[in-house]
Amino acid sequence: MSEANTAPTVPPLANWAAPAWLPPLPPSLKVTAEGSVLHVQLARPQKRNALDDATVLGLETLFTSLPPEIRVAVLSGEGEHFCAGLDLNELRERDAVEGVMHSRMWHRAFGRMENGAVPVISVLRGAVVGGGLELAAATHIRVAELSTFYALPEGQHGIFVGGGASVRVPKLIGVARMTDMMLTRRVVKAEEGERLGLAQYLVAEGEGLKTALDLAQKVAANAPMTNFAVTQVLPRIAELGQEQGLLVEALISSIAQSAPEAKSRLQTFLSGRGRKVTDE
Repeated sequence: MSEANTAPTVPPLANWAAPAWLPPLPPSLKVTAEGSVLHVQLARPQKRNALDDATVLGLETLFTSLPPEIRVAVLSGEGEHFCAGLDLNELRERDAVEGVMHSRMWHRAFGRMENGAVPVISVLRGAVVGGGLELAAATHIRVAELSTFYALPEGQHGIFVGGGASVRVPKLIGVARMTDMMLTRRVVKAEEGERLGLAQYLVAEGEGLKTALDLAQKVAANAPMTNFAVTQVLPRIAELGQEQGLLVEALISSIAQSAPEAKSRLQTFLSGRGRKVTDE
């Protein structure tokens, strides 16, 4: 079981408040902030936080509107489940063009998170199913509680994934394992999911949000250019050939270390005042 390292104390969520810059959002999203950390909560517990169009579009609006002072976001679900996928009330007859446009809307919204200005850490518990797994896969770090289970049940409904799973999930667990999940309705439990790569952290029940907020404090303390390079450039380097990837790495390394904040941090480290890596 992976555990997060010790981090600065996070203020109780009761002290957090909706930020003044918050755009109009649907009631299915609850958003609060404390300092540089944003907490976004899916708030449809009676539906196991299933995603309707309003919620998906709300996520797009939110992650398009983040101000510079926000450095990291934590995404969780209210109640016992992270997200049970598409709200079945949204399953209606569409012609091919309408279907493509609906799928592309999900792609665009989740892309705002994955390719946005800040790293996103998701807190997984209970159902992470269908569109819920697609949403989780678009986040950068996933913290799973022991109750978490993953599934891609689209096949039993006679449909195919449409929110980005065919692109993102194979990068986490491979094509063969995703094929198995879709063809056989296989449900992957929390321990196996962490081992396969669906989550980077596995924690006790009820500890997911605290762990994610502790991690968020660490991420927020990084230089913004470093966070950008890790979340936006690293995945693209991984898809390049070796020589192209090494060239891009050299360019980004040079850009990152030329930033004033990077120079200041490096001088602090070289002077012996910086924090050294330990196994704690």
